[in-house]
Amino acid sequence: MGAGSWGTTFAQVLCDAGTPATLWCRRRLVAETISSAHQNPEYLPGLTLTETLRATADPAQALAGAEIVVLAVPAQTLRENLSRWTDLLPRDALLVSLMKGIELGTCKRMSEVIAQVTGAPPDRIAVISGPNLSREIAERQYAATVAACRDTASAEQLQKACHTGYFRPYTNPDVVGCELGGAVKNVIAVAVGIAVGMGFGDNTRSMLITRGLAEIARLGAALGAEQHTLAGLAGMGDLAVTCSSPLSRNRTFGENLGRGMSLADVIAITRQTAEGVKSSVSVLELANRHGVEMPITEVVVAVTQDGLDVGEAALMLASRSAKPERYGV
Repeated sequence: MGAGSWGTTFAQVLCDAGTPATLWCRRRLVAETISSAHQNPEYLPGLTLTETLRATADPAQALAGAEIVVLAVPAQTLRENLSRWTDLLPRDALLVSLMKGIELGTCKRMSEVIAQVTGAPPDRIAVISGPNLSREIAERQYAATVAACRDTASAEQLQKACHTGYFRPYTNPDVVGCELGGAVKNVIAVAVGIAVGMGFGDNTRSMLITRGLAEIARLGAALGAEQHTLAGLAGMGDLAVTCSSPLSRNRTFGENLGRGMSLADVIAITRQTAEGVKSSVSVLELANRHGVEMPITEVVVAVTQDGLDVGEAALMLASRSAKPERYGV
């Protein structure tokens, strides 16, 4: 449900794994182009999709008889979209989130939004999260991910449904850790992008990635996440690729800010959703609720929401008081 770059790519992964998939597209023209030309030129230009992938603009048609429903809309639109689809969802379908964000206002993770809107129990809600740049996976380059669900059988069902020769899913019962890793790494990637855009080098980038992981770990500990999760694919793995790759939309957003573009201009040229920009507000609010210090996140919020100059932002981080490397929760 959602034909952006990751939604389209994951639908192809399912087809390649032998799991028949129908892709719901918000726009009828996109659905027709995918079905007839096997392309999604707006989100995956130049790539030919598998011919077995079907697409439709009718949510009822897409959801009819589905055993697995994969949700791949922008995080801040999930509640609205899911409310429209609830009556169409097959009763026993496994509901899977591809989204990496925290809802504004409620500070809920995507699995929590799904549970609240649909009433589905934890054993029917799963998450896919990991170092998964959609373009590379759409090209069938090797990648791994985490299929997380509190119910082992459901996690294994999802694992089997998307396991291909190039895409390797690992199961994990720690939904909280996987979702936090996926959401907060986008915020850190914006900070890394700002630093790169300002001309800072590898030492600065490494510092932000490592201290960013510390922020994720502190918040994760406060919310009951497993620390091993954050050292794995859905934590450090996802953080590293999102902060390092020019394919990362969150890093690219930050780079443009760091080069001196105005926030309004960066937003205007950003064609795909940079989840870290909006989620940074919710992440910081969630941290404040639990008494967790997240200075990099604070700076990203100040730049992207309050208009703080990037030069002043860098000074804020550089002038912080010295602390032990491990502190807080």
